Amino acid sequence: MDRKLFIDGAWTEAAAGGRAEIRDPATGDLVGTSAIATRADVDRAVAAAGKALPGWASTHADERARVLHRAADLVAQRAPAIADTLTREQGKPVPDSMKEILFGVEVIRFYAEEGRRLGGSIRPSARADIRSLVTTAPVGVVGGIVPWNYPVDLYAWKVAPVLAAGCTLVVKPPHETPLAIGQVVECFVEAGLPAGVLNDIPGTGPEVGAALAEHPGIAMVTATASVPAGQSIMRAAAGTLKRLSLELGGQCPFIVLDDADPQEAAAAAARRSFSNMGQICIAVNRILVARGIHARFVEALAEETRKIRLGHGVLPGVLYGPVLNESVRARTDAHLQDALRRGGRLVAGGGRPGGDGYDRGFFFQPTVVDDVPDGALALTEETFGPLAAIRPVADDREALAVANALPFGLAAYVYSGDLERAWSLAERIEAGAVGVNVNDTSELHAPFGGWKMSGIGRELGREGIEAFRESKHIKMRVRDRMGL
Repeated sequence: MDRKLFIDGAWTEAAAGGRAEIRDPATGDLVGTSAIATRADVDRAVAAAGKALPGWASTHADERARVLHRAADLVAQRAPAIADTLTREQGKPVPDSMKEILFGVEVIRFYAEEGRRLGGSIRPSARADIRSLVTTAPVGVVGGIVPWNYPVDLYAWKVAPVLAAGCTLVVKPPHETPLAIGQVVECFVEAGLPAGVLNDIPGTGPEVGAALAEHPGIAMVTATASVPAGQSIMRAAAGTLKRLSLELGGQCPFIVLDDADPQEAAAAAARRSFSNMGQICIAVNRILVARGIHARFVEALAEETRKIRLGHGVLPGVLYGPVLNESVRARTDAHLQDALRRGGRLVAGGGRPGGDGYDRGFFFQPTVVDDVPDGALALTEETFGPLAAIRPVADDREALAVANALPFGLAAYVYSGDLERAWSLAERIEAGAVGVNVNDTSELHAPFGGWKMSGIGRELGREGIEAFRESKHIKMRVRDRMGL
């Protein structure tokens, strides 16, 4: 597949002619190429979005919903083909790619309907002849920045609410994984989206992402990125006081209390630690286990981890694939070696798998390290790779203190046989979401986002569309025409 930029309703090459090769992380084989945008392309795309804004903003919400529903139907119909592309460019197995794409479809459908429910209210006023109407309007042209780990899903998280809110959009898909997104864009085009409403320009963060954050024609930036990238976006956006929605990195604690079922907790931790090879913002990074259950939990997690078999994600039965590239593998190994140097004990995994089928790809064994000290990188930084670090805790108080010790707060997990005890702990954890006896905190109808340095703003739920609307108060004097 060879894709171009999509600007003002047309596929076009980048102004500077730049292109990038997209290679399969499992084999190194060429999957396709993509045009790579520069600042000049950002200017073209923003101009197109600005020109299209008045027409799209004034389009009835029902018509906007019809376009989104048609796009969702097309994505669903083409999901197998899109999933194959996604697996080959990103590495996750086909079942996970299908799950990602179909959840993205649900997100598009959800916001198609939420857009129809946008309205206003009449508020109380201080005088009988005054009416106060509060309504909302589209915020304007939005810049979207999408990461490579869940490109199709997170594309839907941004595009669907923006379009349903009546805004137009310039999106920077990840230059590492732009191909499946190109197939999704085709679905929006065929669904009847007017020219200029959605502009899609793959590029790098320092070039295209920075240009979007700085651009005076962009009213708001919505991004999923690392903490340093989010800080750069905020600094660049300050000059024009852009509205921001930033979902940034985490370092998510997984707390196992002494009354939890060790087998159940271990199975949940393994899946959340190693799904997509740990390349998930809400992946389990540090596991805080009560000493009374520590040995049994470690044994159960090691057993679960050793069951995992890696392979090329397009092969039947493969549930775990490679990491995206060498930088992910090198960072994972660096965090592992740091933990071991500090006294951590290797329990499972620990390096690159040997044998045929692994030598050409970016494979790294799912790895568990026990007794990791607090200062280790694996307990203080986001590995974003297949490494789970275990740290024993004496009691609930210590678990809470360790969980809240870092400047991140995206998600956390608590496993316990006592819901009141787990609830009490969950209420005190400083994070945007807490899963109690469940290893996933995302829910379509509920807001998703971080506390502290894990971001500002919320996606999903009603909050996800309200972010792209500006409130407006209309105060008017109403004369008595009846003479009463």
